[in-house]
Amino acid sequence: MNIAELAENEIRAFGEDVSLIYEGQEFTNVEMGRMARKLGNALKNLGVKRGNRVVIQMPNCPEVFQSFGAVWKIGAVVVPMNYLIGEEESAYIYQDCGAETVISSSEFLPKIEACRAKAPSVKNVILIDKEVPKGHHSYWELIEGCSDELETVKTDDDDLAALVYTAGTTGRPKGVMHSHYGLCSNAQMVIDTLTLPDWGVSIFVLPLCHMYGIGAMIVGSIKGGGKAVVLPTFDVERIFESIEKYKGNILAGVPTMYVYMLLYPEPKKYDLSSMQLWISGSAPLALETWKGFKEKFGFEIIEGWGLTEAAALNCVNPVDGPIKVGSIGKPMKGTEIKIVDNNGNELPQGREGELIIRCPSLMRGYWNMPEETAQTLRNGWVHTGDVGYVDEDGYFFITERKKNIIIKAGENVSPREIEEVIFTHHKVSEVAVVGINDDVYGEDIKAFVVLKPGEEATEEEIIEYCRARLKPFKTPKELQFIDFLPKNIVGKVLKKELRE
Repeated sequence: MNIAELAENEIRAFGEDVSLIYEGQEFTNVEMGRMARKLGNALKNLGVKRGNRVVIQMPNCPEVFQSFGAVWKIGAVVVPMNYLIGEEESAYIYQDCGAETVISSSEFLPKIEACRAKAPSVKNVILIDKEVPKGHHSYWELIEGCSDELETVKTDDDDLAALVYTAGTTGRPKGVMHSHYGLCSNAQMVIDTLTLPDWGVSIFVLPLCHMYGIGAMIVGSIKGGGKAVVLPTFDVERIFESIEKYKGNILAGVPTMYVYMLLYPEPKKYDLSSMQLWISGSAPLALETWKGFKEKFGFEIIEGWGLTEAAALNCVNPVDGPIKVGSIGKPMKGTEIKIVDNNGNELPQGREGELIIRCPSLMRGYWNMPEETAQTLRNGWVHTGDVGYVDEDGYFFITERKKNIIIKAGENVSPREIEEVIFTHHKVSEVAVVGINDDVYGEDIKAFVVLKPGEEATEEEIIEYCRARLKPFKTPKELQFIDFLPKNIVGKVLKKELRE
């Protein structure tokens, strides 16, 4: 099968309808399909063949959706790249995936050209701007000169569809290989698990350079009949405005987005009553954020969890309840999750261990990394590196990433437990806790705190607050106020940078 067939099936099932709205402009599913076919022919004319990797490197816009469709239609492989990462990391991905073609915009051309000096395999740079510098291809001129007749390549289920690079929070980015069948299976599991509204209107803010966003896009193709209101960047005002204007009823986001929504000073300015699903994933959702959102806006956030290696949409609280706040919910239909010890033995309810996962959407492995693949993918199970437990009702809870655990005097300390306490301080907007070197304990605890706008506090004030609520052993030794926490494009805190 080929993922591109999903969009074709959607048109056959529902006919022509508006499927995407961007900056006030409406695009029908038929129009998007025609543009994808024309671009597919243009790519073939440039020498792109089945199995070749094509980098897509720009913020969300209609051309990104069209590019995904075009690449898949000709049997090539999408390499969605975070357009915000630095030159060194970008060049590494160019080199590692061996891409010959990049689709982007002039805004990122200086970075692209710097990377090409280190990755000479890149021959074609396609820019979506109306005017492009000499020596580069114009997206629009390429499309204008091509036919819209294109037969979708019949790919095998196991053929590579996407090479999605991890954020590189603990080392070099890893290219996660996903097949056509795996990505489609994941989307179908989401539809089978969640009660998604018919003719849903999704406020689409997740970047399509991240597996979470790609998964959400494919879900929309399978569900069909709805539309996506696509925003190029995260902006609370524009999200609320779009919900009111287009009667949005679905938003898949990350905890950071909800934190900033809580800081919005006029919660009653826009009519949000059409909303049915506020979903959070990618990073832990603080209890205080969940409570605050319900109190301020009247909605319950539905928390889920997933990882790039399993197509990102793997576990969720039931949309029809009961929701267990702080839990990532239950596995999607067709997904198995277990808690195991260091020897791979399954642990009983309530006992903490590592989460491992098995489902049809598991990665094929890491690109050019056989040893890392063997460490992560064992006997058909992905070992996630997340630590947690399952309760008596089958709800899973994640307490920490293995790599974030602080080992103080030989005892494991979970940063999340400390973060949840600091979050409850009325002056705190965001917090991240990491381990620091200590001559006595080996590691000790440091908290990085972002205060709410207009608030002032001292380090001792926050540490004293912790002393009253935590055991002395778990109270931070140091605390530092910063203006913002370093995060990747989907809001996951980069603790590696904080430790450095």
